[in-house]
Amino acid sequence: MEFLKRFFDGIQRDLRLFVFVLILLEIYRGLFIFFMSNYMSPESGGAAIATAMFAGLRLSLKTAGAVTLLSFVFVSIGGVSSRWRLLIGIVASLIFSLLFMLRFPYYKAFQSTFGLEIVQGFNDDIGAIIVTAFQEYGIIWRLFVALILTLLCIAAFSRLLLIRTIPLPKLEGTMKFAGFCAGLTVGIFLFGLFVRFGGSFTYGGGINWENAGITNDVFLNECILDDGQALYRARSMALRMEAGEISGVDPDKILESAQIIAVNKELDERNLAPYLERKAAGERIPKPKHIFIILGETFMQWPMLGKYDELMVAEGIKSLIAEDNCYYSRNFMPNGDFTSTAVTGVLTGLPDVNIRLNYQARTYDKLYITSMAPVFRELGYTVDFWYGGMPSWDSIAKMAKAQGFDNFYGYPDFNAPKQTTWGTKDENLFNALLEHLAEEPPTIHLILTTTNHPPYNLDLAAEGYDVKAVTEALRKFDNVDDVNQLAIELGHYWYMDEVITNFVRETSAKYPESLFVITGDHAIRCDPSTHPTIFEHQSVPFVLYGAGITKDLLPPDAVGDHISIVPTLIELIAPKDFAYYTVAPSLFDSDGVGFNNTAFVTSKVAGQIDTEVIELLPHVPSNELNDVNLAEERAHAEEIIGAMRTVAHWIITKGLFFGG
Repeated sequence: MEFLKRFFDGIQRDLRLFVFVLILLEIYRGLFIFFMSNYMSPESGGAAIATAMFAGLRLSLKTAGAVTLLSFVFVSIGGVSSRWRLLIGIVASLIFSLLFMLRFPYYKAFQSTFGLEIVQGFNDDIGAIIVTAFQEYGIIWRLFVALILTLLCIAAFSRLLLIRTIPLPKLEGTMKFAGFCAGLTVGIFLFGLFVRFGGSFTYGGGINWENAGITNDVFLNECILDDGQALYRARSMALRMEAGEISGVDPDKILESAQIIAVNKELDERNLAPYLERKAAGERIPKPKHIFIILGETFMQWPMLGKYDELMVAEGIKSLIAEDNCYYSRNFMPNGDFTSTAVTGVLTGLPDVNIRLNYQARTYDKLYITSMAPVFRELGYTVDFWYGGMPSWDSIAKMAKAQGFDNFYGYPDFNAPKQTTWGTKDENLFNALLEHLAEEPPTIHLILTTTNHPPYNLDLAAEGYDVKAVTEALRKFDNVDDVNQLAIELGHYWYMDEVITNFVRETSAKYPESLFVITGDHAIRCDPSTHPTIFEHQSVPFVLYGAGITKDLLPPDAVGDHISIVPTLIELIAPKDFAYYTVAPSLFDSDGVGFNNTAFVTSKVAGQIDTEVIELLPHVPSNELNDVNLAEERAHAEEIIGAMRTVAHWIITKGLFFGG
């Protein structure tokens, strides 16, 4: 009973520590917005500030919870002196006061709350940074102010701890004692869960640094992150920057690798540019006014296969494929298993080599020679990115702009409501883009959808999807893990398919000189069974639709992946001998291999890269099955994958030049 009395007293004081830290962070957030309001957009008013303050309050629950956890574990549970709780509060006050004062010069220098620049600073001239801090940013007086703020915080927190706590109620009898303990345990658990997810009991309803940028104002979005969360973001980014090992990369074979992917395999240069250069064969279709590259979130290919026709969840894209002005290849792979990898692959033209391009300093320093934006601008297009989520997510907007995009539009930019954890509904995204087209010059649009993503919370019935019918249809298939859940997931896929198809048809009617590429950012996360084939688990469609497109324009089921898209478009519309740079060939002259970080596809097989697992594709004609040499298919794939990965890795880490 004595322990319970002490524990009950302790958690009340821990709660005061939590509230103290939370209020302190909110005060510092408000003061920062007030003193730095000149960085705020003129269009932003009280409503935007209130939105940022409330979102920041929710996010700071995590920071305050992390500080309080120390006291809870070591003082309330561990039984160390209560003076340690006061010390934790003092240290927290000092740290957050220091960070608050340092945030001002940091934001003025980088227009960002603490981020990647901190990590880069450790690799920079530390002495020069320290001198600059003292000479340019008034560190001495800022430290003095931080010390004063800390003293004020200590005085306030000390008085808060002196307030008497509620005594432990009398617990006469075993049942009352047990009931009180159980209730207290559940209460602490629920409180911790609510804090952990940033003001929610679920991940989907919570907030974190990756999805916190919910206003239209870049400055306010940065203010949503308290300094603790900003440092956590910097740490997360640093970890993502670290290059992982990946099979096939061999810097000692850079010349050999460059020769393998080059058109002229006899080249013997020490600059990668000549090996990457290709010249267009000449226009194959009239130059489109608008080009749309649509990356559908989890737009896997397997629901489009004949085996799954009964599900009727891919009827939109299949109806487009059936038209005369459409080309479709089944032998197509995403650049990786994650959305950001797909984006970086299309945007830069570089395959995934376990280096997060959106967190590499090199990406923000200069354009990659293979990047899509410069070549399309040379062809007379404005280059825009449209995303149904937050521009701040995974530094996607920052990267696009750094790599030459003219404009980036996230859902706050076109004033769409936030309807999912990740952003707005796909319908709002495409409606905004369609409305915007009337004002645009010739433009290429890279479009990324969001709705088909967990948490799956779309009102499917309201959208017209029959969950029950699909659930019953799924029962006919073997090894479906959870037919009810898969039916819901396929409902979001169905919605995405419907919205994209409607956009293509409506846009084509208004702007018949348009060209569309439709594919998926990745396939994994939604499988037809507990034992999907490699092809089902990994492949995404490649659909080319629009004026001038015919079914025989490209070879049947041409093999490729995300980094084949841009060279294919260039070969469609560029004048003869137009020079461009690419690691992968277009689908007009495919090398017969499409791949990502874990799997590959050829015209005959799909296989895992780092294992011996390989399978025949389901659409290989039966009369050709006996002629497929699995060993030869793998050997060819490994040669191409190794060469492309080696060249891409060299470009990212070392640039274009090699050897003496």
